[in-house]
Amino acid sequence: MKADERADECGDAGGGDDTERAGARSVGPRPLVFEATSTPPSFDDAHAHRAHAKLHLAAGFRLLAEHGLAIGVAGHVTARDPVLPDHFWVNPFGVAYDTMRPSDLSLVRHDGTLVEGRPINAAAFAIHSEIHRARPDVQCAAHGHPLHGTAWASLARPLDPIGQDACAFYEDHVVFDVPTGLVVDVSEGAQIAAALGPRKAAILRNHGLLTVGHTVDEALWWFVLMDRCCRMQLLAEAVAQPFQLPAAEARGIACRIGTPAFGWFQCQPLIESIVATLRDEA
Repeated sequence: MKADERADECGDAGGGDDTERAGARSVGPRPLVFEATSTPPSFDDAHAHRAHAKLHLAAGFRLLAEHGLAIGVAGHVTARDPVLPDHFWVNPFGVAYDTMRPSDLSLVRHDGTLVEGRPINAAAFAIHSEIHRARPDVQCAAHGHPLHGTAWASLARPLDPIGQDACAFYEDHVVFDVPTGLVVDVSEGAQIAAALGPRKAAILRNHGLLTVGHTVDEALWWFVLMDRCCRMQLLAEAVAQPFQLPAAEARGIACRIGTPAFGWFQCQPLIESIVATLRDEA
């Protein structure tokens, strides 16, 4: 679901001042909130935006490695280039996630031309070029084969709202119900992009997970969270059939924690120290 569609559906949920709506007087900062208290930075200079995106993309790979969400040479995360919007930055094929630096990243045009850096995974181009082409609102797309997400993907089922974390994806993810192995043809990438539509995430049957975001940090958070939600549902169903939250409750939670702003906000405690480390290394 696109951000504007989510906002229309949610109305005032997920933001605004509850005390003011109740007629109470707000004096100074509110000590109790459940909304993002910081927002993504904005940029007047596209080159400054590029540097920020590359820094956070490199940090994102290290973040995924820290959470055990990287395996071998599989997986790729891309960031649309703010200077050249029909280009994206991506990890070179075979470079370890846990040592990634901004200078390691490769720049690729949507037609497959390698503009800067080392060769990339063919699957990264096949999938991500079509995602970026179909979704101009998306700055970042993350794909990989995390253990629990890939196990859940073999069931070809969407996540159920069995807890508040899973509600972030309620009515905002899709199952790509086609058995896919190595995706190296852009026609397959186009099918995945079409199935994703305006949503934030896709479960790729027999393959893995795909998440997108309006910022690098947002897409990374959805990826980490989605694998966690897959793990929770696998664990719950190993014991019994879990109860689900009612639809209205799940939608209300999604309106608060499933927005692009809150996705970015949730990622900050995970990524800030890694970004600082990368700055120190520069």
